[in-house]
Amino acid sequence: MGHFGLDVPFMHHIGLESISLQGDGCHTRLKLKRDLVNSRGDIHGGALMSALDFTLSVVARAHDPLNVGAATIDMSTHFYAPAAADIDVFAVCKRRGKRIAFCEGEVKDAEGNVLAVARAVFKLVPRAP
Repeated sequence: MGHFGLDVPFMHHIGLESISLQGDGCHTRLKLKRDLVNSRGDIHGGALMSALDFTLSVVARAHDPLNVGAATIDMSTHFYAPAAADIDVFAVCKRRGKRIAFCEGEVKDAEGNVLAVARAVFKLVPRAP
């Protein structure tokens, strides 16, 4: 199964699910599974950052998802609370130029509590045919 038109093996590996891509908003889901947890049994911060990076990159190229790629230039992440169950990642593109996109995202639990936030800047690159 692809992720918004792309085959991304690492996202398959961690089990990230593509939920929706509408306009400048993207939604993905990461389920709690043993392979992704830290020593306390919560989803590891690195797995959360990977899910955020991918979801943010999708929304960065949402204007032309099959012809434009997104390379991460910078990403900052802040963790507010542990992810002890399945999580949803929501991302929006705040500003997109010809070559650069600025995006923001949140990790939420099933009750809507924000567990982590991220901001990222992406270089937009044409995909090879």
